[in-house]
Amino acid sequence: MTLSIDPGRPNLVRSRREALALLGGGSVALGIGTAPRTARAEGEETVLTEALVLRDPDIPVAGNADGDVTIVEYFDYQCPYCRKLEPELRQVVQDDGKVRLVWKDWPILGPISVVATRMALASKYQDKYVQAHDALMGVNSKLTEPRIRELLAGAGIDLDRLDRDLVTNEKAIAAIVARNNDQATAFGFKGTPSFIVGKFRVPGILSMAEFDQVIADARKAKAAATKK
Repeated sequence: MTLSIDPGRPNLVRSRREALALLGGGSVALGIGTAPRTARAEGEETVLTEALVLRDPDIPVAGNADGDVTIVEYFDYQCPYCRKLEPELRQVVQDDGKVRLVWKDWPILGPISVVATRMALASKYQDKYVQAHDALMGVNSKLTEPRIRELLAGAGIDLDRLDRDLVTNEKAIAAIVARNNDQATAFGFKGTPSFIVGKFRVPGILSMAEFDQVIADARKAKAAATKK
């Protein structure tokens, strides 16, 4: 991603520009202060409600499903930075033990990214989204549709069923991708990977130590909000 965290700005995620505000009714605002725009979906409901951003029921959850802090990653399977960051992010989630990890497919790097996203999301109907995600994120070579199918087959995914699910659930899959795109655009994200950690907006790459810090900040913010 072209955006990254400036090591000279250790309080970046605490800044008014980068934090997320709470609205009435438990909703999440766009980036505080200089919010790009209000995005709308499904009638008058904003795409940036806490429910849709942090707890979209159509998106599988990794890590601790009952965790007290949620990390949402907007990613593309062809993004080299996403691939490089993946093992470190998973290690942070594993070491912490109380983090929910939500992957938001955001295929912005071309038609093959869309193909990879659709196939990964279709894999969830076999309860194998995580296996598909790991297979596609763990490769260093360029993706093609034959290569994607090869990787998914190697991860134990039934390709015949996958093809059927792609057709049967085409509208549902398209809706997830559109929702993710609306959210990322409304947050003002410019590329992948981009993150929401708790109520903090992080448009760039973090080190393991920086992830630990922003998770701790998210817990403090949650505790402070609870006391009010």
